[in-house]
Amino acid sequence: MIIILKPATATAMQAKLVSQFGADHEIFTHNNRIAIQGLRPEALPADVQAASESILTAVPAAVQSSRLFHPEDTIIKTPHSVIGGNQFVMMAGPCSVESAEHVDQMAAVAKQGGATIVRGGAFKPRTSPYSFQGLGETGLQYLRTAADKHGLDMITEVMDDEHVAMVAKYTDIFQIGARNMQNFSLLKAVGQTQIPVALKRGMSATIDDVLNAAEYIAAGGNHQIMLLERGIRTFDNKYTRNTFDLGAVPVLQSLTHYPVIVDPSHAVGTWELVTPMAMAGVAAGASGMIVEIHDQPTQALSDGPQALKPATYLKMAQQAFQLHDLMQTWA
Repeated sequence: MIIILKPATATAMQAKLVSQFGADHEIFTHNNRIAIQGLRPEALPADVQAASESILTAVPAAVQSSRLFHPEDTIIKTPHSVIGGNQFVMMAGPCSVESAEHVDQMAAVAKQGGATIVRGGAFKPRTSPYSFQGLGETGLQYLRTAADKHGLDMITEVMDDEHVAMVAKYTDIFQIGARNMQNFSLLKAVGQTQIPVALKRGMSATIDDVLNAAEYIAAGGNHQIMLLERGIRTFDNKYTRNTFDLGAVPVLQSLTHYPVIVDPSHAVGTWELVTPMAMAGVAAGASGMIVEIHDQPTQALSDGPQALKPATYLKMAQQAFQLHDLMQTWA
């Protein structure tokens, strides 16, 4: 249940409800709204009912993530970036941190294209245990150095709750990979921090699945969450790595206040298709994108086929920002 209170008495009514029902129910407050889990409207005191503008009973399980509870967009601010609302953020970098020199070069290219966030994996969850698994903490150090040198924020994947404290020493944004979207101990661990979290939609996850996963993070007290649409697994992956669910962008934006970011690289898996799908993501209204770049994709230690060469990335990024600006004039 979500109670929308009259602004003049909202604070007093919220305090009364927390005092009366807080011991037995989960309660969340936001501005003049209060969500109470498991309580029926008839149990509310008469003065609270009189002080209410409306009482919503058809409430999703992911209540803190819902626009019914939090109508305005969440805006996430990092040292070099503003994520959410009418802003458009570019995140770019190699799939894996391969060396200090290489990630430095790719960070320079990322910034040249307008990115304010450099990406790179230091811990890589791979399908085969014999594939490159990442450089670990050394990779985090290389990525942090490159980000600082070029005035960028850093995003990198954290794979398990045991690594959260270590990764937190280096990163500006945690990335939760698709395979870990429902790793609830990891979600709880990043929820205990105040570091922004980019949560990727799982390969077979529904919209409600990803919203409920985000709720695990919010339940820990961390509300700096963004959702990444990176394609889902369907019956046909002959021509693309996944099926890019562009419809998920406006659907998520209607349901949640968190920024929605698109990942065309993982969605299609082939560099030739990344630019058109990146443009489609912008047109769908995404708050930003994350793409993979590499100067020698055939030599990349992971996901080379989907990486954009620098010149291709720079052209794509220019087009993406132009399209976003054009769309703002139509809003």
